[in-house]
Amino acid sequence: MSGEAVSLFVQARSEIFWVMLIVMAVLFFACLIRAVRGPRVADRLVSVNMIGTMVMVMIAILSLLLGEEYLLDICLIYAMASFLAVIVLAKVYIGVYEEQRLKEERIHSPNAGKTEEKADGKESAQHEHLGMD
Repeated sequence: MSGEAVSLFVQARSEIFWVMLIVMAVLFFACLIRAVRGPRVADRLVSVNMIGTMVMVMIAILSLLLGEEYLLDICLIYAMASFLAVIVLAKVYIGVYEEQRLKEERIHSPNAGKTEEKADGKESAQHEHLGMD
């Protein structure tokens, strides 16, 4: 290959990377809107996960564009942090959902609290009888 062909290839590659960064930025803001508007919490969790993934891709593209390999290390660290953040948010959401579901069950069935108390009393009596406590 001649030097001119290599130069054109490098220039085309650079332009493709810039186009990819612009497309990723537009998609980033679309996911940001979905994270804010919802309508469900699951939609918000998925959009937060997508935002994290897109940021990692953008960092990787910048690493290739600028020729800086240390940005890939930052990308890996960001991937781990993003993964943990989504897991924590999901666990918090599950806890809140379970708490709301239990409240609704207690409101809709007035005998639910009495049956739970009876069941707890029977279990503790059985534990005492067997010497488990």
